Amino acid sequence: MSLCAECFNSGDHTGHDFNMFRSQAGGACDCGDGNVMRESGFCRRHRLKTGENIPSVPRDLLLMSEVVLPRFIINIVQYLRDGYTEPDTATERDLQKVLQQLEPQISFLEDLTKMGGAMRNVLTKILTNPQTFKELSMGQEENLYAKKNYEKYLAALKSSGLVSMEEKLRHGPGAVEPVPGAGVGFVKCHLLLWVIYLLCSPTQEDQDGGQNVGQRKRVKLSSSTKDPSIMDTLKHKCFLEELLFWTVKYEFPQKMVTFLLNMLPDQDYKIAFTKTFVQHYAFIMKTLMKSHESDTMSNRIVHISVQLFSNEELARHMTEECQLLDIMVTVLLYMMESCLIKCELQDEENSRHVVVNCGEALLKNNTYWPLVSDFINILSHQSVAKRFLEDHSLLILWMSFVSSFQGMNLNKREMNEHVEFESQTYYAAFAAELEACAQPMWGLLTHCKVKETQEYTKTVVRYCLEALEVWFDAIGFVDEPTPNQLTFHLPLHRYYAMFLSKAVKCQGLELDSLLPDQEMLMKIMVHPLQIQACLSEIHSNMWVRNGLQIKGQAMTYVQSHFCNSMIDPDIYLLQVCASRLDPDYFISSVFERFKVVDLLTMASQHQNAVLEPEQERPMLEGALTFLVILLSLRIHLGMADDEILRAEMVAQLCMNDRTHSTLLDLISFTNPNPKSGIVPGSCSFEAMLSAVADFKAPVFEPGGSMQQGMYTPKAEVWEKEFDPIMVVLRTVYRRDVQSAMDRYSAFLKQSGIHSGNPWPPYKERTPLHPCYKGLVRLLHCKTLHIVIFTLLYKISMDHQNMSEHVLCMVLYLIELGLDNLVQEDQEQEVGPHCHDSWFPSTSLLSNLHHVINFVRVRVPESAPEVKKEPPPSTSAEAPALGQVLQPNNLREAQVFSLVAERRRRFQEIINRSSREADQAARPKSSSRWAPPGTPPPLVTEILEVRESMLSLLLKLHRKLSGHQGSFNPEQLDEPPTGIHGDGVTAIERILTKAAARSHQNHRCILELCARSAPPAPPKRSSSADKKIMDKEERRQRARERQQKLLAEFASRQKSFMETAMDVESPEADTAMDLDASEQQEAEALYDCVICGQSGPSTDERPAGLVVLLQATSVLGHRSRSAEPKKLPTSDEEHIYPADTCGATHDVRLALLQRFFKDSSCLQSVSIGWDGGVYVQTCGHTLHIDCHKSYMESLRNDQVLQGFSVDKGEFTCPLCRQFANSVLPCRPGQGTEISAWHGHSGKSLSVLIKEVEDLQDQLGAFPTESNLTKEMESVIKDIKNTTQKKYMDYGKNPGSPDNDFLFMYSVARTNLELELVHRGGDLCFGGASAAVKRSCLNQLFHVLAMHMRLYSIDSAYNPWTRLTRSAPNRPPNSLCDDDAPEVPMLFRDVPSLLIIFVLTMPQPLRKEHFTCVAKVLYTLQFTQAIAALSAKLSPEERLAWSTSGALKKNESNAQRCWEALLSHVIGELSKGKSVYDVDSEEMPMVRLSSICSPQSIEYSLQQFCLPFLRLSCLLQHHLYGDDLPGCSREEEFSVLAHCLGLLPSTVNLSSPLTSASCLEWPICAFDLMSQWCAEVTGLTEMQTDQTVSLLVQDPQWAAPSLLQLPENYNTIFQYYHRKACSSCKRVPKDPALCLVCGTFVCLKGTCCKQQSCCECVQHSQVCGAGTGIFLLINASVIIIIRGHRFCLWGSVYLDAHGEEDRDLRRGKPLFLCEERYRVLEQQWVSHTFDHINKRWGPHYNGL
Repeated sequence: MSLCAECFNSGDHTGHDFNMFRSQAGGACDCGDGNVMRESGFCRRHRLKTGENIPSVPRDLLLMSEVVLPRFIINIVQYLRDGYTEPDTATERDLQKVLQQLEPQISFLEDLTKMGGAMRNVLTKILTNPQTFKELSMGQEENLYAKKNYEKYLAALKSSGLVSMEEKLRHGPGAVEPVPGAGVGFVKCHLLLWVIYLLCSPTQEDQDGGQNVGQRKRVKLSSSTKDPSIMDTLKHKCFLEELLFWTVKYEFPQKMVTFLLNMLPDQDYKIAFTKTFVQHYAFIMKTLMKSHESDTMSNRIVHISVQLFSNEELARHMTEECQLLDIMVTVLLYMMESCLIKCELQDEENSRHVVVNCGEALLKNNTYWPLVSDFINILSHQSVAKRFLEDHSLLILWMSFVSSFQGMNLNKREMNEHVEFESQTYYAAFAAELEACAQPMWGLLTHCKVKETQEYTKTVVRYCLEALEVWFDAIGFVDEPTPNQLTFHLPLHRYYAMFLSKAVKCQGLELDSLLPDQEMLMKIMVHPLQIQACLSEIHSNMWVRNGLQIKGQAMTYVQSHFCNSMIDPDIYLLQVCASRLDPDYFISSVFERFKVVDLLTMASQHQNAVLEPEQERPMLEGALTFLVILLSLRIHLGMADDEILRAEMVAQLCMNDRTHSTLLDLISFTNPNPKSGIVPGSCSFEAMLSAVADFKAPVFEPGGSMQQGMYTPKAEVWEKEFDPIMVVLRTVYRRDVQSAMDRYSAFLKQSGIHSGNPWPPYKERTPLHPCYKGLVRLLHCKTLHIVIFTLLYKISMDHQNMSEHVLCMVLYLIELGLDNLVQEDQEQEVGPHCHDSWFPSTSLLSNLHHVINFVRVRVPESAPEVKKEPPPSTSAEAPALGQVLQPNNLREAQVFSLVAERRRRFQEIINRSSREADQAARPKSSSRWAPPGTPPPLVTEILEVRESMLSLLLKLHRKLSGHQGSFNPEQLDEPPTGIHGDGVTAIERILTKAAARSHQNHRCILELCARSAPPAPPKRSSSADKKIMDKEERRQRARERQQKLLAEFASRQKSFMETAMDVESPEADTAMDLDASEQQEAEALYDCVICGQSGPSTDERPAGLVVLLQATSVLGHRSRSAEPKKLPTSDEEHIYPADTCGATHDVRLALLQRFFKDSSCLQSVSIGWDGGVYVQTCGHTLHIDCHKSYMESLRNDQVLQGFSVDKGEFTCPLCRQFANSVLPCRPGQGTEISAWHGHSGKSLSVLIKEVEDLQDQLGAFPTESNLTKEMESVIKDIKNTTQKKYMDYGKNPGSPDNDFLFMYSVARTNLELELVHRGGDLCFGGASAAVKRSCLNQLFHVLAMHMRLYSIDSAYNPWTRLTRSAPNRPPNSLCDDDAPEVPMLFRDVPSLLIIFVLTMPQPLRKEHFTCVAKVLYTLQFTQAIAALSAKLSPEERLAWSTSGALKKNESNAQRCWEALLSHVIGELSKGKSVYDVDSEEMPMVRLSSICSPQSIEYSLQQFCLPFLRLSCLLQHHLYGDDLPGCSREEEFSVLAHCLGLLPSTVNLSSPLTSASCLEWPICAFDLMSQWCAEVTGLTEMQTDQTVSLLVQDPQWAAPSLLQLPENYNTIFQYYHRKACSSCKRVPKDPALCLVCGTFVCLKGTCCKQQSCCECVQHSQVCGAGTGIFLLINASVIIIIRGHRFCLWGSVYLDAHGEEDRDLRRGKPLFLCEERYRVLEQQWVSHTFDHINKRWGPHYNGL
């Protein structure tokens, strides 16, 4: 079914689970077609039938098209005829060239189909009109070109083998005349004969007499025929037929396919085209087999066929009229027969069976896939499937097809040397069986669910059995499988099994009526059992010489997509066989197949002829586990569909937490994926999932890995439903079983149920269906009881190769037997077949207490059982398992071998007629298992046992519990203990059940308990107890020692980490006074994380901080609005970047440089908003020389690294955090701390003079040392971090002024980013999780040392203009050139602060820093007043000017904002008034309305706050002052007090005004007049430019990524077809920048510039090397960081919290806000390099 986007979006999909796969091949929308979909699923338009009453198009309008189009189409056909040459002479390029030249014409036809129904109707009439075709195709007599062209067509037709079989029969040898009145049957016969002729017409290489392979002719498809009658036999009757013919010949060109599909809405065309398609079906498949591009061709064929055969009415019509089913089966059969080889299974020499060769391209490339897909598609229609099941000849043909897969891909165990070449064809074999055999089987089974279809099932079962008999005969099978051979492919067995299951479960048929005789059942059982045994052999490493591929086969056999069609039917078939065959025979066969018969002896030593000692235990475990699975599994034995789904779901969830899609994929029962072979039934997957599992929302782990939404089992599921047997059956990897047990154990500990190591819990099973009750007899046969007794004895005696798993499985079998009891009298019938002296009965309940006294065993002479006296006489044939000897008749003891004798007796009883064959097979069998060497002589010994199963269980209880008399008999009267616990719990539960079900067992247990716990315990027991106690005590001491060592190690590690990471303790620092801190921090010590030495940083051996330098544009992307910008999803929406911080500062700097002196401009602003350098550290230090050695070792390391050592990149040796430089630490830090912090109480004027003197001191060049070299080196690293364009903003690139600007801007960038990381303010004080480590102190020292080399000319020093009244002269008189200095009111105050601090000698006294801050605050406040005045309306300005003038004469006028505002308004109104600007020209300047003093005060504080925050942060890093936390309302006053702007007498509790923090160096009004005059004296500038520079708003919102829409489909629909703005083409891989919204081509060569693809270019422009891109066609985000990139993940998840990478699952996706916040936080905090681990180089190719 296919829907157009419009119909899909108009439909109601509420509550539906759907996948969206967007086809590019065109086609017809099925919406509105009741034969394809239910009416309730129609879209609104089709439901209302709005298209029914459309008026017909006037005929006159169509006349021209009816005349022109036939000639247009014949033109295309003639071009196709001319251009085609046969594949042996043509090159693919020539054919492509023909198609390219025809592209405009075919595109024109495609456009015509889009004109609507009327034009499609005209095209249909033309394409299907035989008369038109006849007139135009052959051409007129005089038209030589047309005739020559037509001959080319006939030649192509001939070479394709397309010939009518009627003509072939008429003209060929032995022609048959048609029988009058034969009707449809005759037509069907001839049609099929034609198909067979087409497929079988011999090629040149097959003219050698037709070799026979097995019983079938090896057939190859033909490319030529020698029959001359083809010239005038089959001719195409219309254009449509010939167009399809050429479409096939040219291997389905995309344009032609699209045209043919776009015509499908016309119903007449659809029927005609489907008939034509079926007519050419064999030819299509023949062409497909020869094609070199079979994958592409397959997809295009299925694009067509799926739309034709999804319509049930049309499929039925084709089946009835055109024999579609017959054609498909015939083509499939002959397609596979083209690659048949002899089967070597069983009898290699005489086998007559043939199988497909999995190494052939046909199977390896899945070339058969389109045909199988079509066959499955039509079988999904009930009417077609019933027709198939009713046609016996078709079923016979189909079984013949299936049998060609029976026994394919045979594995032979390598015994000596490793196989030279590991064939990887096995997956082709599994895929072939699943797709070509299993999927059609499941399709047929869906129609055999009710009693009315019983006959269909009986027919299939009958033909299955017949095919199996033929197969057994062909391979020469008698009774034993050939050893060391394995095939996983038995599709006939599986067909038989699944139809049996369906017959019993759904159709009420009796199982016995569908089963063959005993002999056939024994044969059917052999090969599935062989697979189970070989699985254990593979896991026991017995097939290791066959290479890894054999393990791959074993895993694929049980893998989720295959298990339902492979291991499940095999287990079920074995269950059926076990329920009907003699149980002793079946059990004997199992242990013989698993090769553990020799191990099942009660002797302590034995010899195994076929297994190595290390293989015995896993093989025994495998045999017991198989028996437990066989007896426990109920999937096909009585479980309802809901129960099966629940069991499957619980098993998968218990192994691991699963995502919804993984769970759906793993559970074969309900997987909608066609490969699973099962379509969802009535069970609700979602309802069941919510019943058994809890949902864990997706989280982002600190390590950087993103977890998806997962489902985890509920507590009650672990408690009541955990089934380890189902887990074992469904695990591909053995580690998954251990994972399930570990999770189970963790649950028991957490819930307090069991604290030790639990055993797999016993789970009661669903009752068996009555038909399978015979399966329980396995649990009550003497052979199994002998095995159980022997193993219990061996475990109790600590024999080798016994394990806890063996005991667990043995106990499981005993408990199963106790829970599934049978009637004694029913079992006695089997008695005569199994008479021996081990046990008197077949009932497990009575055999539990039966005591066995003596057993005769065969042992080597060296065994401890051999006595010194001569042994008793041995019999001719020794028992394999041992034999019971009654004490009173030892000599008359019957000689009996468990396997050899027992199976021979059964064979004689069941198969008396074939005694000769049996005897002939025996020598072969015995020699087959003969050991390679001569074994040492065996002797027969009598072993005294005197035990019963109950006594052995009690012994094991004591052994496991570790103390004597561990079992309390009083427990027998209590109900059985819970299923959770260890072996002790399991034995107690068994003993309790045995006692409850039998009084005799109850009495025996009591006697045994009394006997085992006498009043005076024997010495042997006490010594054993002592030994056990000693052992426990030693273990306890070892545990205590281990805990002590671990605690000591943890303590050392903690102390080392505290030292290494230099963890600060704010509480301790606060408690210390200055003297104590001075003594403690006399000299800072650094721990080198490489050499481990601790010491100070010196000039000769400096220490350094491990740092990461990276360019950043995060600050530049800030905007005024706190609301993030929205991603445009329509043509009407846009993003305007002009309002960002970076753009604003660029415009400001450019405007300043137009009118002012360049050197002055470069000291008046900061750069680094875009392309600034951010420095961050992990906090670890190392010696510079150690770092150089470390880097050298990394260069020599050949291991593939995720970073470039040549670029200086490395990972911190301690914490492995990414880094690329080392920042030298200043020597002697803390030596002058008291002088540094001290306050002398000097006045402001004195401090101003001292600051001026300090600035005049020339920076001395430091003496050259290792420290200065490293400082110069790190400065180079900082400059190399960013691009040159982000450093050269001056008019003279590379000038000292540029360098000066860049250096102080680095400090500004780092301070601003720390503010951003703290949330944009300092309200939280020092407690910021985002700022764990800071390297600003060391960075300032390095920058200060570099900047001291530049001195500021005192004539241009801003300090004098800030603190002194300048004489009245024009502003430009100080300049030699025409450009004036930048007015103080235009300068950036935080930049001035950083310049002053970095250009003065270090360390700077704190009182000088406070002095600078006070002076600069006066400038900041004046700028705030001036900006405020420009924003007022003229009326408000007049009002405030008047009211403020009255306060000028007051004593505190210099600290009164009204007076200062009035003065500034007056000063700025002089000369060229800045207020003479039209309000309409500068709309952004005006405020809405500021009328109250409170709002003005708030505005002034907000203007000054950024400066206060930056100053406090700088002070914090320079002097270590604490940052006190406060509320947002108190932030201004707290920061002002922290900076020392307030006198200590000011009461903080009273409201603080911004003006009260002012402390003017000279008269405020004089200074302000001077600053205002610099602005009003600017004659060159326009007023609006002056105002724009004056009204600078320092407030910026936090940086954020774009706001994304909730539904991903909104983004996809708009952008996946959007054209790139650069190349104007639709990108193959479109991508979106999530920072600025730019649409780019990922990996597109179209937009490549200087060998750099567009994404990499954009990351440099937009993020200075960091880019965040959303890949539209994949829904994932990639991060580009410099020369590296990584896949970050997806922020769009489906309803179950899962990603859908590459949109493969087609689920609706929704924005995950938490993930998007994490992405944004990593971008803002610059932690992509640290959190994301999987980086790789992009080589500029993104």
